[in-house]
Amino acid sequence: MMTGDHMIGERLVEDMNDAERARAQRVQSVLPALRAAAAEADRTASFPPSHIELLRDAGLLGLVVPEKFGGLGGSLRDLAAATFAMGTACASTALAFFFHNTSASRGLLPLEAIEAGLFADDEVPAVRAFAEKVLTRMADGVWLANFASESVKTASANITIATTARKVDGGWILQGEKSFGCATGVADYYLTSAKLEGYDTAEGLATFFVPRDAPGVSVRAPWDGLGMRATANNGIRLDEVFIPADEALAVPGAFTKMLTMSRGSFVGNQLAIAAVYTGCAQHVYDETLAATTRKTFADTGEPIASSPVHQVLIGEMTRQLNTAYLWLRYQLSIETVEPPIKPKQEVFTQWRLGKGAVTEACFQVALGGLKAGGTSAASMSGVAGRALRDLAMGLVMTFPAERGMLEVARIVTDAKANELFATAPARAGASEGGSSSGAQTSGGNPERDGHSGPSGADGDRSASGSASSEAASDGNTSTTAPGSVETKTTGADTCSTTGGATSDSNPPSVADAAAHLPGATQ
Repeated sequence: MMTGDHMIGERLVEDMNDAERARAQRVQSVLPALRAAAAEADRTASFPPSHIELLRDAGLLGLVVPEKFGGLGGSLRDLAAATFAMGTACASTALAFFFHNTSASRGLLPLEAIEAGLFADDEVPAVRAFAEKVLTRMADGVWLANFASESVKTASANITIATTARKVDGGWILQGEKSFGCATGVADYYLTSAKLEGYDTAEGLATFFVPRDAPGVSVRAPWDGLGMRATANNGIRLDEVFIPADEALAVPGAFTKMLTMSRGSFVGNQLAIAAVYTGCAQHVYDETLAATTRKTFADTGEPIASSPVHQVLIGEMTRQLNTAYLWLRYQLSIETVEPPIKPKQEVFTQWRLGKGAVTEACFQVALGGLKAGGTSAASMSGVAGRALRDLAMGLVMTFPAERGMLEVARIVTDAKANELFATAPARAGASEGGSSSGAQTSGGNPERDGHSGPSGADGDRSASGSASSEAASDGNTSTTAPGSVETKTTGADTCSTTGGATSDSNPPSVADAAAHLPGATQ
């Protein structure tokens, strides 16, 4: 339904232009069907097959694909408005739809990197062909799922990539397992990440189109999730799966070169995940308010919402919902405004705080709805019960709020420490009997001394802005090859205070880079 003369997506993106409103109308048109199927989809933990054609017929599988490739030409603003609106109807569908749209980054960012001159002339044809294939397939209504998460875990990593790609005549052989990925068994292709044989850094991270029914592809056991149960988040196994060469982006270094082109984190659209959860919170808020104002006390005839307890609960729900909106709208602003008003590192840092702030606030909205509804609201199938389970997933998806706060605290405190280290007053040396020039350690250059970021673990680093700069920005990570001894590395750019890049002598790990991949969850 619309709110007055406005569409639901405009509750988040309040200043839509005419083109954005036209695209939002397409989203609005599918909401009744999504809403009608939501409860049964949650109960059976299955993605409704009818939603595939519904979204395809509405042209929404090409929402963020440029018009020159046959898409609708939407931006991050469109995607956030869409996932928010769908989140008010069926959060599971909204989440699966989000991950399909993240595939566009595998087309848009390589093309931007080509324009920026980051690829050698002999690499350009293969990179361009793959990028354009991603975009044209999406525009044609092909559903793409993203698979990065793996069952292999390491103590210091968000995501560890163990899936391998071995070169053979005419293509590649993939071997591995992907633990989570929305739209398993639903998507036409699984856009799958693997490391090229012989590489243990992000330079060897490659992407493959894996057909859903390709020989050697199987679905893992059904995922019996707490919430977001209808996302088909089962994961896949890849057993000697052959992928033709023209269905792969296997140019060494392509991934790290793409990273430099995003405004924030790798895919540049992660905030649209938080929009899903905000839409879900908005729905439980609206339903709670409607129920408590409609029902009345038998003795007084006053609405239940008028009781002091419910007034406190509704006031707190309102505060938490507005908190989510404020964080989300600000992040959307700094990632889309032209010209940019924040450097990339600040945009990234803001997101590490904002994701947790939004999802924690949204969960509190659902918790308030549960309390306001009492025992009658505490059912698996009720609005508050389902929202509470769905919104709980936001607390752990991608990274918890505590991890984001820890990373930002390191960035802030170590930035200050580095600043003081590099600008020590001359009298500090004199006070210990040394000359004023002696106050500067190693010429006052923290980069040379291995102190370019909070971890200080990267040693030789550069501020040149090379292609590896964003490859490790989700924290400490590691790589593990099947059957090998685990090798740990320390994350690089999360804690960088200069916005510089990891030097060639210590490139980011495959696992580190994978934390940015579409579909990456903990």
